[in-house]
Amino acid sequence: MKSFFETHIWPKRSKLYRLVYLWIRDRALAEDMIQNVFEKSFQKEEELANHPNLSGWLVKSLKNEVLMHFRASKRLDGLDGIEEIQTAEPVNEEVKESVRKVMLLLKDLPLKQQEIFQLREVEGMTYEEIAEYLEVSIEQVKVNLHRARTKIREKMIALKERG
Repeated sequence: MKSFFETHIWPKRSKLYRLVYLWIRDRALAEDMIQNVFEKSFQKEEELANHPNLSGWLVKSLKNEVLMHFRASKRLDGLDGIEEIQTAEPVNEEVKESVRKVMLLLKDLPLKQQEIFQLREVEGMTYEEIAEYLEVSIEQVKVNLHRARTKIREKMIALKERG
């Protein structure tokens, strides 16, 4: 029989990794932070078994890990650098370039918009899942996603006009 950790927490590792990687852009550090959160969740397994929003707790714990790291390193610009997205299928160069531009523009948005855009457009989560995951209302998800899409669209148009 699988433990609570194996059944409910371990399966969320990929989504948590992608989210923390969005914030810090360092693979090794992202893995370390997830490991720390997993250790805490393993220690609090009994308490978390009755938690009403396990995903929200994991995200909040991960955010706290990131904030503690930034405070300790006196680095508050957690979204430095951008790497090209790895795709499973071959994609033409024009599409790759468009995705690269969108990801670069994404880092200029407020963090909440970045998170929601990432969860919806990259992770493919529903509005309801995002709202539960981030502990916000569905309306906040919709508004932030709309604002993120609008800003990115406007900046992409401006880039095309400049040539």
